[in-house]
Amino acid sequence: MTTTATGTPDAPDAPRVHFWAVPDLTGLDFDPLLARLLHEEPVTRVRLPHGEGHAWLVTRYEDVKFVTVDPRFSRQAVWGRPVTRLAPHFIPMADAVGFADPPDHTRMRRVVARAFSARALRSLRAHAQSVMDGLLDRLEEQGPPADLMETVNRPFPLAMVSELMGVPATDHSLMAHWSDTIISAGAGREASERAKDEMSRYFTDLIAGGHAPDSDQLAAVLAEAVADGTLTEEEAVGLAVLIQIGGAHAVRNNSANMVYALLTHPDHLARLRAEPALIPQAVEELLRYIPHRNAVGLSRIALEDVEVGGVRIPAGDPVYVSYLAANRDPDVFADPARLDFDRAYNPHVAFGHGPHYCPGATLARIESEILLGSLWTRFPGLRLAVPEEALSWQRGALIRGPETLPVTW
Repeated sequence: MTTTATGTPDAPDAPRVHFWAVPDLTGLDFDPLLARLLHEEPVTRVRLPHGEGHAWLVTRYEDVKFVTVDPRFSRQAVWGRPVTRLAPHFIPMADAVGFADPPDHTRMRRVVARAFSARALRSLRAHAQSVMDGLLDRLEEQGPPADLMETVNRPFPLAMVSELMGVPATDHSLMAHWSDTIISAGAGREASERAKDEMSRYFTDLIAGGHAPDSDQLAAVLAEAVADGTLTEEEAVGLAVLIQIGGAHAVRNNSANMVYALLTHPDHLARLRAEPALIPQAVEELLRYIPHRNAVGLSRIALEDVEVGGVRIPAGDPVYVSYLAANRDPDVFADPARLDFDRAYNPHVAFGHGPHYCPGATLARIESEILLGSLWTRFPGLRLAVPEEALSWQRGALIRGPETLPVTW
């Protein structure tokens, strides 16, 4: 007989607890346990490398959507509990939007939305193309071979989210260091917490600084929200840290995975080069197809007994959803393990679902479209500079991606 996280015996017919070791996978390999559970035990229990007890894991598309919108599952209730998890520490700060439930979550998201207004996104798209053109100019001057992670995929999203935030170029390297330390499962709790404290102090000062009137930069938007009492200073800083990390780190790795996918799917690449108008649809399919993270993100807590997919989840139990698995659900996506640029119906959940849907999704799409649209236009012969099996992939990472991406042309 197994026991629950609180130590009370389970019913004899309760789902067994799977220890999810979360291997360091390479390339676009899909986690084998996750794939098996989707098909065999779509609502089951897992134990991850850190934290205590077990948590429920929900993998089917419709069940994932249900859990992410049902108010009986709380993010706020997670804080302070030693929930089993991949990292030795929580990534968001205590007052961050990631740990908030409506109506507090709605209030915080409404503030952030102003920085992603149509006017702001038009300006950011123009800036993104300018940044990309400059990076590719330097890449051309440097000549082959080159590491795309170092020359394009790392600096591009970092420059974009920093522009959104109002972080000057002189501080980009600081942001990169802090983000890498906080987001890594391998850096350890002490290093992560120190980096989080340093980054928080930086954004406290940035938000408190002077800002141009009617600025769409997020630091100015957050400062205004603090001044009028919509946000506390801690909430504003938590939002800034979370968006800066996500915008720089997640897009860096996901865009590198997209480039790698095209470099290793020559027929798909040839088609995109012949049909550039297909790029937005291809980006959506790459977002669905690429397993962009290891394991799962933040859990939720069941506030009462809830039935999910025919399984009763008891009040107080933590619950994880897997967007990766949901994106491979054959009941929603035909032939889900195939990269298909003709997939016209593609309601993927790569950016999440419900109240915690990624606020930077539109900017991430813009960056991906510009990157894929510009790279092979400038370097039509771009290809891997080493055999595919010689590439190295990040270890102990929460967001998956290559360590380097050596190319030539």
